[in-house]
Amino acid sequence: MIVINETTAFAFDDILFTFALASEAAEVFNGHEKLITGIGKVNAAYQLTKAIAAKKPKLIVNLGSAGSAHFAKGEVVCCTGFVQRDMDVQALGYQKYETPFSGLPSVVSYGLELPGLKTAVCGTGDNFEMGHTAADYTVVDMEAYALAMIAMTEEIPFLCLKYISDGADDNAADDWTELVHKAAVAYGEILGVNTVG
Repeated sequence: MIVINETTAFAFDDILFTFALASEAAEVFNGHEKLITGIGKVNAAYQLTKAIAAKKPKLIVNLGSAGSAHFAKGEVVCCTGFVQRDMDVQALGYQKYETPFSGLPSVVSYGLELPGLKTAVCGTGDNFEMGHTAADYTVVDMEAYALAMIAMTEEIPFLCLKYISDGADDNAADDWTELVHKAAVAYGEILGVNTVG
């Protein structure tokens, strides 16, 4: 069971754990309902939409690695705001990150907070960012915005935890390769998930 606060908790059987890559789940989440979406917003959106129709989860938990120039490598943060960082239609009078005609703000605020973790705004885009300088978001990934938007649209509670694997800088690729496997262990400890198999 994942306890969010004094009045909100979810049984593991009601939770869909989502990861971009199997390496982010490792063996820690064997025995639990997990979805490996693949990399990028399109893959994430497609796979989660199919999984919701088939499994009807009561909570969606997105776990993955992220880069950050704001948080320390190895830290786990809870994302409660989401930006589509590669959406830019300012030339037509829209705010940066705003999707035209969607009715959504440039920052989508949708996500549960987990006590004891710092909160963050996640900037999602279809590129591996190695020069993060934007102040509008504090972590970068490639899937969370799409997952959060779908969870919000379907009115399913959403919890998003990101393991900071790199500084979203010139060393990001090397750092990510070295640290990504540690994410699952960190998540298992925070969420009380026991290793199975």
